[in-house]
Amino acid sequence: MFSNMTRRPKPDPALASALRRLREDKGQTREALAYHAGITTASLARIELAQATPGWDTIRRLVGALDLTISRFAEAVEAAEEGAAPA
Repeated sequence: MFSNMTRRPKPDPALASALRRLREDKGQTREALAYHAGITTASLARIELAQATPGWDTIRRLVGALDLTISRFAEAVEAAEEGAAPA
């Protein structure tokens, strides 16, 4: 009966933590980053609080708005998973 339903992935606390840390390191407010990424401030807040999982397009827009590469963002997420500050 429910075989056609897709599961929503659980939010990733490491991604949330890395995104917030990178935003703060760049000196950006949530409002500024959300504006430059073309998403709502509420959406960004939910991502940073690990209450929502961003899609690939949203990740690319956030990374671009932070003037980072995808690989640098991935490194920050991995560092957050390990409990370390990103290099």
